[in-house]
Parts: sequence; structure tokens; C-alpha cells
Amino acid sequence: MPVPSVSFEVFPPKSIDASFRLWDTAQVLAPLGPRFFSVTYGAGGSDQHLTHDAAETLHRTSGHRVAAHLTCVGASKDDVMNTANKFADAGITDIVALRGDPSKGDTEFRPHADGFEDSCALITALANTDRFNIRVGAYPDVHPDAASSKQNIDWLKAKIDAGACEALTQFFFEADGFLRFRDACADAGITAPITPGILPITNWNSARKFAQKCGTYIPDELAQTFDKATRDGRLDLLSVAQCTELCDDLLNEGVSDLHFYTLNRPDLTRDVCHALGVTQSHSIRNVA
Repeated sequence: MPVPSVSFEVFPPKSIDASFRLWDTAQVLAPLGPRFFSVTYGAGGSDQHLTHDAAETLHRTSGHRVAAHLTCVGASKDDVMNTANKFADAGITDIVALRGDPSKGDTEFRPHADGFEDSCALITALANTDRFNIRVGAYPDVHPDAASSKQNIDWLKAKIDAGACEALTQFFFEADGFLRFRDACADAGITAPITPGILPITNWNSARKFAQKCGTYIPDELAQTFDKATRDGRLDLLSVAQCTELCDDLLNEGVSDLHFYTLNRPDLTRDVCHALGVTQSHSIRNVA
């Protein structure tokens, strides 16, 4: 089995305890030699300063590339671009450009009066600065705001054409669905890499609720198996086995890069990486 290149998503802390959890996550995963860490934005585009602080600290202490999430939600074009330039000034020139979820209290995305109308407009503005390496989201299952899988693919092509160099997918539970999506993207003329997003399940009930919210297909047999493992106290064992098998299927179909959603709980991600042959390459530096 080929050994993959890996990257890891973390989220910025909102408390002292959460700060320690993020640092522990970095200590556990940085030695695996990831291509980059990505740092998410707060819900509804909130708490951007937390993203900046976490991304800058992680960049400085891990020695790895850090990709900061940036959204269109709740901010003017000038504010969004000022945030982007602050990232670049701190040495963070990798951006994951996203439309973002609706602001709190809204059921659908509404652009700021002076803001970017969608992710393509944001990507174009970032690309025009020549300062950033831009990644975007992709959806192997139909996005809740998309009318069809074709619309998913058409929108991804528009984002790549606007200046993005790579797509990171939403998590999924079956390799076949991702592989069909990858092939359909290639047929549509998308040549940029499409990296599968992988979720080692630390809490099945939370994972299922989020999957339902974002339109991710949940096979009945998988749901039943995780329900039973949760009742029996064997969730971690099942999660590592299921996730490793999923990654193995992808690697055997020519996938070379994997992007893990860690939820700042690194142990399962580390165990899956070890099972895939990703081993320690170096140690993280002290925060100070």
C-alpha cells in the first residue's frame, strides 16, 4: 500500500483548556510531517482574531505550513482582504477560501452589503493579490444548497478557474462516492488536485448530526455498526478500523493525499496515520 501525504485541520481555541488541547494536537501530529495544518474560522465568520492567533502560533512553533480559513460571512470586502493581508504579513500565505455558513439567526447565506457575493468573488480577489496559495472546499455528496451533483461540480470548476489550486472535500463514509466524484470532476475538465477529507469519528452522535446537516450519505449498515460500538464502548477501535479501511481503499485507487478533520482530538488521527505507514519525522518546537 502506498504511504500517503497527510494534512490536518484544527480549530482555534476559545478557552485556556482548549488552548492546551490545540497545543497537544500539534505536538502529536506535527511529527508526522504533514503538508500543512489548516485552521478553521468561527461559526458564522466570528472570532477571526482567534483564527489569526492560532494560525500564527502554529506556523511559528510547528515549522509547517499553515492554511487559514477565510470566509465571506458578515464582513465587507475591505475587512476580509485586510484579514487576508494580516495572515500574509504573519507568513501565512495559504488560505482555504470558503463562502461560509449563514450568520447566526439566518437560515441561508446573505452577503454583507459591501461584501463578496460568493466564494468565487473572494477567490478572484485573493488571486489578484499574487500573495496566496488558495484551497477551496468540495462536496462528493450533494451540498444542501446545490440542486444536483452536476451543480456541485460546476461550482467547483468555477472556483478552480477563479484561482484556486486544490480542493479539500467534505468528509464522507464510502470510497466509491468520492471516486465517482473525482472521475466526474476530471470529465468536467477540473485538473487541480482533489484531496479527500477524512473524519476519524470521536463521537458518533455528533458525526451523524453533522453529516445529516451537510448532506453526507450515511450507509445504514455503517450507522448500525457505530450505534452498537457506541453502546459497547468500542467506538475508538471501530473508528480506527473503519477510517483506515476507507483510506486504504482510496490509496489503492490512486489517491496520494489525505486531509484529516481532527476536531483537536489527535489520537485517532495519529493511530490511522500509523496504520497507513505515516511515521514520525521530526519534533515540534517549544511555544516560547
